[in-house]
Amino acid sequence: RHFGVSRITIRNAISPLVDEGMFARARGRGTFLRSNQPENWVGKLMGFSETIRDAGYQAGAKVLQQGMTNRHDAGVRDQLKERAVWQLKRLRLADNIPIAIEHAFYPPDIGLELEKRDLTSIIMYSVFEDELGHAIKEARQTIGASLADATSAKLLGVKAGSALLSMERLTLSKDERPLELLRSVYLPDYFRLSINLTRRHA
Repeated sequence: RHFGVSRITIRNAISPLVDEGMFARARGRGTFLRSNQPENWVGKLMGFSETIRDAGYQAGAKVLQQGMTNRHDAGVRDQLKERAVWQLKRLRLADNIPIAIEHAFYPPDIGLELEKRDLTSIIMYSVFEDELGHAIKEARQTIGASLADATSAKLLGVKAGSALLSMERLTLSKDERPLELLRSVYLPDYFRLSINLTRRHA
């Protein structure tokens, strides 16, 4: 009634969201948002430097750790499908203020290319596509919350146990090859997730 369209039109519009797991259908009850599952949203894939510059800050980085390793957890191993990976851990800066810690893992061939570049100013996704020839299909990202451990707290200038925004992102090429697994924590004052929601009234 509100939109002046038929019920079947609404059902067809919602069906892809049900298939993706964002909504659940219950016969005789209706369709509901699955609040106990990660919600799927579509947005533009940008790296830290691009995001920070768009927000009006000067982006920067300090490399904390880099190089080949086989001492990575099962989550990295399963998602990148590599026994050894190239890792890059950086403290990320906005106007020279530490606001995030990024720990990224790459297949060895990509990592060995990345280490030839300036890792404090690199625009990662542009390098993937424009220099290395890896067309990006999508990134799967999960956002949550965590508490700062002693190391993270010292790097970010907060007390241990402070609340942080946490994120894990797996970036895939058009041929479904994993290009990067990125795990990050952010000071919540600098990163906020804003989503517009509407409620349909009968």
